[in-house]
Amino acid sequence: MKKKTKFLRFFDQNNIGSLPRIFLSSLAVLFFFYSMPYIISMNSSEVYENNSKTVLAYTLNNKTDGSGDIGTLDERDLLVDIFNLNDLETDTVRLNASTIKQLFDDTNYKLEEVRKKKLVKPVALTLLPAEIKMIENTKKRKEFFIQIILPLILKENNNIRLDRKRLFNIINKSNNTEIEKKWLRKKYKQYGVPSKDLSTLKIRMDEIPVSLAIAQAAKETGWGTSRFALEGNALFGQWTWSGEGLKPKESEKNEGHKVMKFNVLQASVRAYQRNLNTHSSYKDFRKARAKLRDQGRELDSLFLSEFLDEYAETGDKYVEVLQKIIQQNNLKDFDDAKLLPSSIELESLI
Repeated sequence: MKKKTKFLRFFDQNNIGSLPRIFLSSLAVLFFFYSMPYIISMNSSEVYENNSKTVLAYTLNNKTDGSGDIGTLDERDLLVDIFNLNDLETDTVRLNASTIKQLFDDTNYKLEEVRKKKLVKPVALTLLPAEIKMIENTKKRKEFFIQIILPLILKENNNIRLDRKRLFNIINKSNNTEIEKKWLRKKYKQYGVPSKDLSTLKIRMDEIPVSLAIAQAAKETGWGTSRFALEGNALFGQWTWSGEGLKPKESEKNEGHKVMKFNVLQASVRAYQRNLNTHSSYKDFRKARAKLRDQGRELDSLFLSEFLDEYAETGDKYVEVLQKIIQQNNLKDFDDAKLLPSSIELESLI
């Protein structure tokens, strides 16, 4: 009887009225927390800047790129080999256009032959010729520019290919030597992987399609005629907020970014590849590239370019321009080109 009395007391009028009140209060609390992010974002006046070209101001610090990569990264670790390459080449000589053309003729280095035989002479120039702007014939200027940067791009891809091969050998071994462990620690730093995750390193340590690299260099430099390219060897328009760089004319005197300058063209190419392989803005690019690898397919520059919309402020239009440059200039002909070994005869010519 006592239990029955308590059960009936529950349905007392006062208790019945409390249930709706509790239900409505809960709904009000849920609505408040659900709507606050939208209210804050609507009232926010903060302006976000596209800094995906940044080299010395990485957005990787204390952030993740979606692959379990969390931690504080030191930009000096990411770019130490690029700085070293810059330091090694301080007394460079700028060859004029006619000398370079003669060098190409003497070594029988012609793009027509490269398209057919897929072999590239290792003519590694350190600076662009100032006279490239004076080549009025557009087709000849484009070919001349490609001849200059093609060996540099292939060389950097070769370096990555060798590193990637060594990485796979290490992954497939049950025990690693101290030398291999030391090499791994170095590569974790270079590719911004503080979590020391091998799968993340494998995704990041990969090549950039040659045609895509040429197209981006062509777009960023106006086929080698821009001030940044001629004065600072900046082939890919990468940004820096440090003291070393060229100031864009349209920017404020003491504010904004600079375009990073390099002592040699090779350093610019290496910095560009490191940027695409480590920056958080290009995580989708790297995932798409890894998917192509898993499927045993070639790295398609037209497909991968779709994931570079954050490289420039123009977004999708930038991607469209890259794709047009690749298609109109048949740049995919160079994707499977191989760099010939350097020779004493070639070095003597340079």
